[in-house]
Order: sequence, then C-alpha cells, then structure tokens
Amino acid sequence: MQYDVIIIGGGIVGLSTAMRLKEAKPELKVALLEKENALAKHQTGNNSGVIHSGIYYKPGSLKATNCINGYKYLLDFCNREGIPYELCGKIIVATREDELARLEILYQRGLQNGLIEIKKINKDEIKQYEPYATGIAGIWVPYTGIIDFKDVCSKYAEIFADRYQGEIFLNQKVEKINIKTGYSEIITSDKVLTTKLVVNTSGLHSDKIALLTNENIDVRIIPFRGEYYEVANEKCHLVKNLVYPVPDPAFPFLGVHFTRRLKGGIEAGPNAVFAFKKEGYKMSDFNLSEFTSAIAWPGFQKVMLKYWKMGVGEYYRSFSKSAFTKALQRILPVIEKGDLLKGGAGVRAQACTKDGALIDDFLIIGDKNIINVLNAPSPAATASLAIGKTISDLILARL
Repeated sequence: MQYDVIIIGGGIVGLSTAMRLKEAKPELKVALLEKENALAKHQTGNNSGVIHSGIYYKPGSLKATNCINGYKYLLDFCNREGIPYELCGKIIVATREDELARLEILYQRGLQNGLIEIKKINKDEIKQYEPYATGIAGIWVPYTGIIDFKDVCSKYAEIFADRYQGEIFLNQKVEKINIKTGYSEIITSDKVLTTKLVVNTSGLHSDKIALLTNENIDVRIIPFRGEYYEVANEKCHLVKNLVYPVPDPAFPFLGVHFTRRLKGGIEAGPNAVFAFKKEGYKMSDFNLSEFTSAIAWPGFQKVMLKYWKMGVGEYYRSFSKSAFTKALQRILPVIEKGDLLKGGAGVRAQACTKDGALIDDFLIIGDKNIINVLNAPSPAATASLAIGKTISDLILARL
C-alpha cells in the first residue's frame, strides 16, 4: 500500500497531526499506525485531563507558543464539536518564603504569555477560592480547565477517518523502516507500506522509531511513572477545583497537586519515579532491555547523579503513603492518609540528551524522509491542535 504520509503513533499528537494534515490538503493519502488495539492508550489516555493555560512556560518557547495557540484552538474545537469541558480555574500556592520569588516569576510569565486575567492572591484570598488550602501567597489562574482528552482523541480520529477518508491501522507495531530513493518502506508485524514521508509521534517509543533511520540520534526517552491517589468521595468537598504547589524549576515536573476530574472525583498526585519499563504503570512492571538501555545512556547517568536526592524522595513517596500524604498536606493540611485511595498511574516520555539535560521544551527533528517528534510532554494535550498544525506545516513544506 502506497501513501503520501504515514504517521506512527495513535496518541493525541499523532491524531491531531493526521487531522490537521487532511484539513489542509484533503487529497493527500495519509495513514496512521498504532501498535495497540485502540487509540490513546498510553500518555494521552492516562493523563490528568487538565487544560493548561500556559503560565509555566518560558515566553517564546515552543511550549509557550503552542500551549497558548493550542488552548484557543482546543476551546474552539470543543465548542464546535460538542465536546464537554469546564474552565474551572486553579490556584498555585506558595507555602514557604523561598517560593515567593518563583511565584513572582510564574506571574510575570503568565502576563508575558497574554494571561491578563491571572491575579495575585494573599493567604486570606486563597481561602476564597479553596477554603481548605493553606499558603502565604498564590496566583489565581481562571483560564485552567478540565476535560477528558480521550473524548478529544475520538473526535480527531472520527474527523480524520470519516470526514477526510484517512486510514487508521491498529495492532501495527513498526519493526523496520527502509529508506529508499524517493520513498520509505515501513514494515510492521503483518504489513509492508510505502510512503513519501514518515512522521514519528510514538511517544514513549519515539527514540526507538527514530533510531530505525538514524543511529546518531542524540536523545533517549526515559520513562517516568506518575502515581495518583483518589480522594475518598466523602472528602471530595475539601477541593473545589485545582490546587497546585509552586514547581521546582530545576525539575520538569509540577509537584503533587489536586485535580478535579470532569467526570467526577478528585485526583491527588502525581509523584515522578523512574519506571523500569516504558509502559510500566505498576511498581512491579519490568523490561530488562528497556531498563538497561535507559541506565546505560550517559545522559541519564548524569541525571541520576544530579538529582539523586530528589529521586530518593520520589521513590520514598511511592512506597510510603504517609510520605505522599505529607507532601499533599503542604497545600491542603486537612487531608489525611485515610482520605486517599489508591488510584491509577501514567508514564511520561521524558527526553534526555547525552550530556544529561532533561529536555523541557518540545523537540521536533528530522530530514527529508522522516519527522521525529522526540519530546512532547505536558502541555501537549492542551496544545495538540497547535502542535498538529506545526507538524502539518513541516510535512507540507517537505512534500
């Protein structure tokens, strides 16, 4: 089977790219390959369902630009297609004096990113938004919302396949890519397909796919598991919407927080621990090849040396519910260990360079034959329509 473009990976970035491409040029023959038996089963299907505002991201970065544009695109899309969401707002709470400078940086970033309705709040005003939260200062972010991104993915897939006759193939694990003159040959478990251009949006496995055509890729995907607790139903009144701590800028994670889910309930978490398998959603999940590959990567060795104290703390919270509860009590002192029920987990694909940098921005690289999306962390779901357009424009420029 011959195509103009084949997209590898059926998460929200791959689906949005496929839809955007067909919207821009419907006559293109486009296929999307997904190794699982359903779409959006990994990062997309296990995230917290937050519509991010863009307050965290450095002005001018790909994260900031795509989040701000993607936010607007997403709300317009949901309104047009009838996808439910709620702009409930959130507060970011500083609990220590040493966090106030970082809180001010976030506030200024928000203003620079066009979030003119954010507001500084004092310790008394925090109670107006979240009566049980405690802090010495905070920021009210009215733009933040909640949604089920699986619903968004379903609509992307429907538009791509039904409105534009794009093709989606499930249960298609890519095993080999052969670059030929003028086209590429993709070999899966039971198909051989040819295409003018390959687009790699395979998330946790994006480095493995990239290495099929370029052994000099200087990035590896390190899986970090984020574990959640659910707040018991009788204690859900303790959180009205979303409550976040001030994040540590040295580490690309936001810290444990509280999130109201669109379809009911409150989640608490996540932590961030190195997963021993790329799709390792449980502590017991282990893949020897993936584990040794990550540990052997010089960049990750440097990360472990640099952040070992933080890593030990994250693992301690993973094994100790009391420690996890204590971390949550910084922003919600009334929460108790017995209020938390074991929840689910997600695995984040974190790109790590050979020199030990945890890449914080989106990373898209490639050549005339393939476009590799090697880092698309949060807010990729919020920004999916903007990222999809960015990648679609790169595709059209190459074709």
